[in-house]
Amino acid sequence: MFESIYLGLTGLASFSRNLTVIGNNVSNLNTPGFKASQLAFSDLPYSNRFSDRNDGAGAQFQLGSGVGTGGTRLLFTQGNLRDTGNPTDLAIEGNGFFVTRDADGRTVYTRAGDFQFDEQGFLVSRSGARVAAFAGGSLADLNIAAIRSNPPRATSTVRLIDNLSSGDTTHDVAINVFDVAGGNHALTLRFVNNGAAVPRSWLLEVRDATNALVSAGEVRFAGDGSPEPGFNSHSFTFTPPGGVPASTLTLDFGAPGTFSGATNFSAGADSTLRLGSQDGFAAGALTETTFDADGVLVAQYSNGQSRRHQRLALAFFEFPQNLEAVGDAGFENRSGEPVQLGGAREGAFGNIAAGVVESANVDLAQQFSDLIISQRGYQASSQVVSTANEMIQQLFDMKSRR
Repeated sequence: MFESIYLGLTGLASFSRNLTVIGNNVSNLNTPGFKASQLAFSDLPYSNRFSDRNDGAGAQFQLGSGVGTGGTRLLFTQGNLRDTGNPTDLAIEGNGFFVTRDADGRTVYTRAGDFQFDEQGFLVSRSGARVAAFAGGSLADLNIAAIRSNPPRATSTVRLIDNLSSGDTTHDVAINVFDVAGGNHALTLRFVNNGAAVPRSWLLEVRDATNALVSAGEVRFAGDGSPEPGFNSHSFTFTPPGGVPASTLTLDFGAPGTFSGATNFSAGADSTLRLGSQDGFAAGALTETTFDADGVLVAQYSNGQSRRHQRLALAFFEFPQNLEAVGDAGFENRSGEPVQLGGAREGAFGNIAAGVVESANVDLAQQFSDLIISQRGYQASSQVVSTANEMIQQLFDMKSRR
């Protein structure tokens, strides 16, 4: 009967531990990246006994030692993705862990992607650990300090499109170009019909904002209306005011024999030739950062430009059950299991989703079911202890002849 009390106590201890595990799962229901745990129950070693019959027919039987707990098992199933609207909130769809490193150099792996940039430009987790990027087989802290601004680029090519009508006499096209310092300058392209002297010929004048002549040239078209070879572009040196270095500009009217640029069809006195594009831009300030499906940081600037930067590092483990939870939805690889590092959508790695976080993978219905079972198990174990205690008390009563 004393053994029965011990057996009941093992049940009380085991179900109590299970209640702790369930309570931890339920309390972290809203923790991004949290992975639920399960407690493993196991029966304890058995002792072999023989019946006390003295007729030589004694039979062997086994008596159990109760129940024990064989540790917890982490569940690494994918949690639901929840929209946050924050472009630096990230989630992994598929395999992999984010790699973070704290101030002590400790590497922590996590599925929680509620990140933000700190004042130094580092992408950090909610615990302040720096998120790692992956390049050239090595890790580096992901940082945007060096890309907070986008330097200007001087215009080098201006592409003109649409029709310069053979029935028109003059046509002006207003364009804006950028110098090497990012300054914006207005230029006027004046086309004068020179068809009386040379068929399908147009004289070109480039004038600045003060109407001063900057350059002059000629544009010619073939009989099919496409630009003529040798006369389908015009290059000149543009010297901005204020001591800004000069730059070379090329006016591109399209490739000969094609009609994707400028054309010379008869359309009465109305020409539609206009600016198609120019490749310069002013300096820009960083306005937004996000990540694409490959985990590459994409920076958007006030000048309309974008730039691809560092790529997030992901880690993959063949046996993630060997990881140890350390809090803040993080895990450490204390077992020394080999880790595979790489980028999203490579090999076994999943893809990156921006503006969302992975919710905890806690199944609340399952936790409540386990909670009821643990409660009943605890009650039954306590009843075993109470019953054994009453039986022992009866023995004491018999001895004292009560």
